[in-house]
Amino acid sequence: MKYVGEAPPEELATGEHSTRNRVARSILDHGPSTVTELAGRLGLTPAAVRRHLDALAADAMVEPRDQRVHGSRGRGRPAKAFALTDCGRDAFDQSYDQLAADALRWIATAAGGGERGEAAVAAFARARIADQGAAYRAAVETAGTDGGRLTEALAAALTADGYAATARSAPNQQGEQLCQHHCPVAHVAAQFPQLCEAETEFFSQLLGTHVQRLATIAHGDGVCTTFIPGATAQPAAPPPQTTHHASESTAGRNPA
Repeated sequence: MKYVGEAPPEELATGEHSTRNRVARSILDHGPSTVTELAGRLGLTPAAVRRHLDALAADAMVEPRDQRVHGSRGRGRPAKAFALTDCGRDAFDQSYDQLAADALRWIATAAGGGERGEAAVAAFARARIADQGAAYRAAVETAGTDGGRLTEALAAALTADGYAATARSAPNQQGEQLCQHHCPVAHVAAQFPQLCEAETEFFSQLLGTHVQRLATIAHGDGVCTTFIPGATAQPAAPPPQTTHHASESTAGRNPA
């Protein structure tokens, strides 16, 4: 649940969500803040601020911290200061997508552009999924050799990484469909399909069979769908490094 971020001025004076948004935004702008500081900045009562902080804390958006005291300390315990958690910061508009796209664009340019640039981005994409996929490999190896169980294990590992994945029987086909209902890098993958291609290659290597990417969120589809035919073999060991281009496959592209 994310209420933080910019809101039109006419919405700031009313509504629980917009007021909660103002509280979180004030902490973002001014750093860890006490109830008294927030109440003074926002023109709210301390009781109202506490109510919104309780709601934000329940959503893991803020957390209380001991306030640093400089100089002599007065009587009593120092007031708690509330700070945004990582989850709270992520709820605000961030430029991570643009940063990632800029970094990949720089890699392509530094490698010389053209085919060399595309190959450099593809190499990065393979290295990224190989590192990220250690948990996926462990889950699949634990599942054994049954095709359906392998797909389900991979889906569970992907879900733990935020991909909201499911496994199901492919309609009218001998095989399974791996469906990823969310893609954390969809906006970047739309510009750099090598990310999708490397992921599809990794799935194929991991499951020990050729897989086919049928749809991707990055290309405007509602779900990333990968067809996994038949029963898969024992998970393959990590393949040796090669120099072939991922773009030679249909990974990450819609069939046309």
